[in-house]
Amino acid sequence: MATESKPFEWRIRVYYEDTDAQGVVYYANYFRYMERARTEWLRALGVDQAELLNVQRRMFVVTATRAEFLAPARFSDEIVVTASLAGLSRATFEIEQNIFLPGHNDKLLVRGNITAAFLNADNLRPLRVPADIFEENS
Repeated sequence: MATESKPFEWRIRVYYEDTDAQGVVYYANYFRYMERARTEWLRALGVDQAELLNVQRRMFVVTATRAEFLAPARFSDEIVVTASLAGLSRATFEIEQNIFLPGHNDKLLVRGNITAAFLNADNLRPLRVPADIFEENS
């Protein structure tokens, strides 16, 4: 499982539109960054979410999220968002996500956790998470 490997990393530049009047990233945008990193992580694991939804009629939905804001990112910063599997149960999984500023002793900006469920897209009922979905190079 991906839990034993290094977390997936996704780099993004902070744009002016991401910030408030003081040039600090608006807190809700950190959730957008985490969502994009999760999507790219799943893509790197070989999960085609469009095919999953449109052909297999399966989907992921976020059921809970938690974030601890430790330090701000600012306009023009390049930040790194990580994603790694932190736990897996029958129909849900937990993803640990961190956002940090590389090159500054990898300063941790945000620490977060996301719980997601695997659902049937037609009736929104939980399904068993496929055992191999989070394996590297699956």
